[in-house]
Amino acid sequence: MECTCCGACCVAPDIAALDKPLGLRCPHLGADNLCTVYDRRPQVCRDYAADEVCRRIEAPTLEERVHNYLALFQLTAEAKAVRESGCASMRMARALRERK
Repeated sequence: MECTCCGACCVAPDIAALDKPLGLRCPHLGADNLCTVYDRRPQVCRDYAADEVCRRIEAPTLEERVHNYLALFQLTAEAKAVRESGCASMRMARALRERK
C-alpha cells in the first residue's frame, strides 16, 4: 500500500524515539500533515511503511483516522487519559500511570 501522507501514524501511536505520547500530535508534524524533520526523522519513522492498518482506519479527516486507530487497538480510554492529564511526553505519561 502506498502512503497517503494522512499523518495518522504521527498522531495515534506513541513514538518512544520522539518521547511522543499515545494519541497526541507529533511536534514535528506540520499543519499540512507532513513531517517537518523528514530528512532527519528517527529510524522508527524511516522504517514505518503503510500497511493494512492504514486501510482499516481510513476516513475523511485526520481526527477520524486517529479515532479509528485508537478504537482498533482498544486504546481510546488510555489516549483520553493521556490528553486529560496534560502529559507532554511518554515518560510523564508512564510515570503518571505507574503512580495509579
